Amino acid sequence: MMTPDGRVNPIDTDYQVGQDNVALKFGPFGFDIHNRVFMVAGLVIMAFVFVTLAFQNQMAPIFEQMRAWLTANLDWFFLLTGNVFVIACLVLIASPLGKVRLGGTEAKPDYGYPGWFAMLFAAGMGIGLMFYGVSEPLTHFQTALQGTATGTDGLRTDWAPLGAAAGDNEAARRLGMSATIFHWGLHPWAIYAILALGLALFAYNKGLPLTIRSVFYPLFGERIWGWTGHVIDILAIVATLFGLATSLGIGASQASGGLHYLFDTPLGATTEVLLVIGITALAIFSVIAGVDKGVKRLSEINLGLAFLLLLFVIIVGPTLAILTGFFGNLGAYLQNLPALAMPFGREDANFTQGWTAFYWAWWISWSPFVGMFIARVSRGRTVREFITCVLLIPSAASVLWMTSFGGTAINQFVNEGYTAVVDAELSLTLFAMLEGLPLAEITSFIGIILVIVFFVTSSDSGSLVLDTISAGGKMDVPVSQRVFWATFEGLVAIALILGGGLVALQAMAVSTGFPFAVVLLVATLSLFKGLASEPRAK
Repeated sequence: MMTPDGRVNPIDTDYQVGQDNVALKFGPFGFDIHNRVFMVAGLVIMAFVFVTLAFQNQMAPIFEQMRAWLTANLDWFFLLTGNVFVIACLVLIASPLGKVRLGGTEAKPDYGYPGWFAMLFAAGMGIGLMFYGVSEPLTHFQTALQGTATGTDGLRTDWAPLGAAAGDNEAARRLGMSATIFHWGLHPWAIYAILALGLALFAYNKGLPLTIRSVFYPLFGERIWGWTGHVIDILAIVATLFGLATSLGIGASQASGGLHYLFDTPLGATTEVLLVIGITALAIFSVIAGVDKGVKRLSEINLGLAFLLLLFVIIVGPTLAILTGFFGNLGAYLQNLPALAMPFGREDANFTQGWTAFYWAWWISWSPFVGMFIARVSRGRTVREFITCVLLIPSAASVLWMTSFGGTAINQFVNEGYTAVVDAELSLTLFAMLEGLPLAEITSFIGIILVIVFFVTSSDSGSLVLDTISAGGKMDVPVSQRVFWATFEGLVAIALILGGGLVALQAMAVSTGFPFAVVLLVATLSLFKGLASEPRAK
């Protein structure tokens, strides 16, 4: 816990970080864990891995039914919850609470704007953008272009967003890009911003441990050190682990597709499992190397490669269409935002249930991971500055990425008659798009490297977050704990791949995202109460 600079309103508590921890040592391996949180979360996850691996054939249909039921019955809840977080962020920007400074009224930012923006940009780039950067805009464009279709019961059977745009290429492109930006823009970053702000406020201003339970002190008081807080942290661990496993499984699928494209390696679960094992081993080496030598260095390399690949696509692709499309797509997004965010009375059930509900649950399950990262690098910012930048900088980066990669694929199909990009499997669309550009083998290889390194850095960073929560907010704990969590992330990803593939990954993201969405809604109320008592910077 850092000493605040200037005036703050700290919370007076006798709790000491790590006081409920159990320290164990087995030869060279040591553990320093919050025994109740670690044991319950660990047992739940181990039981899941065992059952899924032992009953692979039986688990696949269960996962499919689970995902179908959750998205069909709770899509309105996820959409409504996402809207609440966006509205909460806008209220914080506009209200006097925006003058509160993280770390005290005289606190100075730990990082300048260029470095801070780069880290926010890096947080917004990941396996998801690599996997969906081409496939999602193209898919929404195609479904919108094909128009609507209804079954015998009068309900729509198509997957187009809103009312589609039958036969109109330009309208379908605008609608497709609007739907994509909706899933990667303000809503997910509002989810991250709310939890990140709560973690930063209660760690830097209130003097509490950097763990999820601390955000709830204004509502539950000293009870957060008991089972009330234990349950919150256990849910955070389980949600984060399955959110990470979903990303790792998706990354393995795309890396497998890229290796098949370049080197004709076999596709399927076996290759994906081998990739998870290999990349988890790399993540463990990164964990042992430490944050500065491991994840920081890898993140810098990956950010540079991602920028080069993005710049390459902009230059050799339809440059003018990409640059003008960036602003045009933003305008289309803002125009369609009210309709896309409407939680009730929707006719496009396949779109809201199969796309939006899954995404919102996935973002919610990722929020402890991304939120803690953002909190750690944002000390010294005012709430208004923090919310504005966390919403706009990564959202703008995502829009540029989707416009460049997805817009290029749509242009190849519509203006060049290049059909390989629409015929490719989901995990191969990036490589099919790059094949239509010069230097395809080189750029495809860079794409594979990006997916793998994103895989490693996500696992490493996720292990750090899981480790911090399971240690009750204690930071100086043995490295072997992070090795344990990195290994567990790989095991869960393998279990989900073998137990149902992408459907299983999505099912677990949705099922863990739902209870944690309730946690985040309560955390939002607690955050406002915590901010109301803080002195404000001039």
